[in-house]
Amino acid sequence: MRRKLIVVAAVALAGLVLAWRGERPRAEAADESGPALVHNVFFTLKESTPEGRKKLVAACKKYLSKHEGEVYFAAGPIADEYKREVNDRDFDVALTIVFKNAKAHDQYQDAKRHLQFIAENKAAWKKVRVFDSLAGK
Repeated sequence: MRRKLIVVAAVALAGLVLAWRGERPRAEAADESGPALVHNVFFTLKESTPEGRKKLVAACKKYLSKHEGEVYFAAGPIADEYKREVNDRDFDVALTIVFKNAKAHDQYQDAKRHLQFIAENKAAWKKVRVFDSLAGK
């Protein structure tokens, strides 16, 4: 029961963020086949420029959004104004996708658009860090 409440809260928070941005969720929330999976990716570019960041964000939106099982999607550049001691600033572009479960995440990994994104953009990457977590597990 507690796990379901946490997942519902996470999905509700994502919905509030979308509403604040004037957007709507594109897929259903977590289902009974497992907890939601949060897929965070932090890209560090070889050439860290505003133009490079903008290009990668556009590619993320083109190739990595609207996959089956997606509950929430966001991609954007590092927030330059946040330079506190606790802020990790070793990236240029962040990607967050919440999938309804691990199966949806695994299907995304093999999806044609995801593989095309990697093929077209990996030459620009200095480093890529991936953090996958289960929501409410």
